[in-house]
Amino acid sequence: QVQLVESGGGLVQPGGSLRLSCAASGRTFITYAMGWFRQAPGKEREFVAAISWSGGNTYYADSVKGRFTLSRDNAKNTVYLQMNSLKPEDTAVYYCAAGPAHRLEVLTTPTQYERWGQGTQVTVSS
Repeated sequence: QVQLVESGGGLVQPGGSLRLSCAASGRTFITYAMGWFRQAPGKEREFVAAISWSGGNTYYADSVKGRFTLSRDNAKNTVYLQMNSLKPEDTAVYYCAAGPAHRLEVLTTPTQYERWGQGTQVTVSS
């Protein structure tokens, strides 16, 4: 089974950058597609970005396209979400998720994911 631990959240000014990491345990990490979701207070959890287990495919929500970059290092069992040009509306708890998938498949809905991390807070404010 895969267990996930997020890190890298914090407080940043508008226009700033953060890099979130999601470290996974378990031998089957390499066969899991990975994704990030976020949830702001009073709002539903929303999709942010996803990557196939091969790393060959990525997919982003329109709201973060061009600003966020998702990558993975299967040798380190870790995925990274580089967030640039952050906006106050990016403020949320960010969750990492893992789900079994085909080599180039990306998963974009919460129900497709089996494992979730505990979340890391990202606050964008001046």
